[in-house]
Amino acid sequence: MTDFQALASANAPYGAFVEFDSGANGGAGPLGGVTLGVKANIMVKGLAWTAGMELYRTRRAHRDAAAVALLRAAGAEVLGTLNMHEAALGAHGDNPFYGTCHNPRRAGFSPGGSSSGSAAAVAAGLCDLALGTDTLGSIRIPAAYCGVYGLKPTHGAVSQDGLACLEPEFDCIGPLARSLDLIERCWAVLSPASPPPPPVPLRRMLVLDGLGAVTCEPAVLSAYEAALAQARLPRETLALADDAAAIRRAGLARAGQWLLRDMGPLYRSDSPHFSEELHFILGACARMAPQGEVLERTRTALHTALGDDGVLILPTAPQPAFAHGTRPPANQADFTALASVAGLPALSIPAGCEAGGLPVGVQLVGPMGSENALIALARQIEAKGD
Repeated sequence: MTDFQALASANAPYGAFVEFDSGANGGAGPLGGVTLGVKANIMVKGLAWTAGMELYRTRRAHRDAAAVALLRAAGAEVLGTLNMHEAALGAHGDNPFYGTCHNPRRAGFSPGGSSSGSAAAVAAGLCDLALGTDTLGSIRIPAAYCGVYGLKPTHGAVSQDGLACLEPEFDCIGPLARSLDLIERCWAVLSPASPPPPPVPLRRMLVLDGLGAVTCEPAVLSAYEAALAQARLPRETLALADDAAAIRRAGLARAGQWLLRDMGPLYRSDSPHFSEELHFILGACARMAPQGEVLERTRTALHTALGDDGVLILPTAPQPAFAHGTRPPANQADFTALASVAGLPALSIPAGCEAGGLPVGVQLVGPMGSENALIALARQIEAKGD
């Protein structure tokens, strides 16, 4: 039985949890004994379902989201809901309405976002497993910044039931954990009920030509090169028609414009229920020309290049975590956006630290339905790196 008073005290330095469900109990099953935190844009029965927005502070979930119900039925103990970047539209985790979330690896630094509390809670040992959501990198970026594992599943593989969406064509619910074993156990519960086809081994390694013109810090490049060497697969170069920043901007425009349409008359540019930052981002997205052709070109190119046995290996983010109060790097999602716009599964794995001890990550992007193959390759890469 969880001691929620002790948990609240342990949570205080990080601001990872925003609400606890002190009446929760775990059960028997494949996740028996596992504690779970859930991002605040996913319904947990009886708790606030805010999506990190002041606008929805009083909205409460009358039932569990489908993904939460699956994990609860498998024995997981749902501890409560987790802090997140406002509206899931950003990646620093300093929420003006629900508090700043801190990176457990260094006080005063961002845990990434938008699944800020999900990564921070797992990295701090506040829960064993967390659910996050990923639109353009919102599971994988915080996983990399906090030094944990994060899986963005194939789009549509996990039900969006009970999710406050940012952009349904990109949004995925997925797990974060401190071990691949727990990611795998969670995925076995979340994955589609119908038996998947036999997994195809990942036999070819793709690398992005010129890393998509993204500037990376030295520690990130070092970890990336080590992962390529440890994968020991035949290497091919993938050249995309658009650079990574253009693809990320096209995805951001679509996400922000969808959110504006979804809120409709609830959104006003003078409303105090939205931070200045969110007003700015939504205004910028509204002015962007739709870039559907960029998204479709990218999706087609990735699916064609990967086939059914390829894996694209990339840094997760071009840099480690940054300090709160500094300007977030514009290129945080340049690498993660690729799998998102293509609807492909991607797994971020810890890949060491920079000189100051901040983690960096590497991500593996595979064909649709290749989650288990990605986990297997991650184990291979880690074993060969020992």
